[in-house]
Formats: sequence, C-alpha cells, structure tokens
Amino acid sequence: MALVEVVARRDIKAEPDDVLDAIADYKEVHPKLLPEQFTDYEVREGGDGEGTVLYLKLQATSRRVRECLLDVTEPRDDTLVETDRNSTLVTTWTVVPVAEGGTGQARVTIQTTWEGAGGVGGFFERLFAPRALKAIYDQVLANLATETEK
Repeated sequence: MALVEVVARRDIKAEPDDVLDAIADYKEVHPKLLPEQFTDYEVREGGDGEGTVLYLKLQATSRRVRECLLDVTEPRDDTLVETDRNSTLVTTWTVVPVAEGGTGQARVTIQTTWEGAGGVGGFFERLFAPRALKAIYDQVLANLATETEK
C-alpha cells in the first residue's frame, strides 16, 4: 500500500479569516461549495468547524463511490482537518494570506491523502484518482471563490 496525495490550490480575493469561516460553516456555506460528485451530505453533529461530524458520499471516478463519515478538527487557526472514520482518507484545508502581512487575498490549499490499494488496482488508483479528485477540488475552489469574493 502506498500513500496517495492530491493537492489543489487557489488564490481568492477575500480576507483569509472570512474564507476559513466560510469553509468551516458546514451547515450553510460548505454544501454550496461541493459539486455533483458529493451526494447525501448530512451534518450529524456541530456544523461550525471543530467538532463537526459530517456524512457524505464522494464519487471521484465512475467505478467507485466512497462513503465518508468525517470528523472535523482545527489543529491551527488557519487549518481545518477532515478525517474519515471509514478509511485512511484525510483532507486538510489551509487558508493563509497571499502576501506576508498582507490583507484582502487568501491562498487556499486542499490536500487529501489516503493509503492506496496494492497491486495492479493500486497502480491505477495512484495514476487516475489524483487527477479526478484534483479536477473536483478545482471546482470546489472555484465555488469557494464565487461564495467569498466581493
């Protein structure tokens, strides 16, 4: 088994704190960010950052639907981490100012890792899944920009 990693990044013309608050609003804003590959979205506990428990299904490829039960933590002021109880999937959202000491523009990074399958299936997973998930995350980030840019 090998670690599979996907990273997507975008600069957004909005205050970093406002962008992170939007991402952390799992009840109202977060569902608006997710494209059609995410279904059955349900906040089971909390709904605002740390302590949120979120259920959803993700269909990143035509062959596989991943059922996720995510625990949300905030290890730092600029970071949200979603850890799946059903697998090794971990998604980290990081929001920082684009320029040090600067305001008005946020750099948002989504990083997802998981332990991929072994063998031939694992080879194809490592080859195709990151590309598919990156395209999905690019849409999530575009939706986030639409939601937060003024």
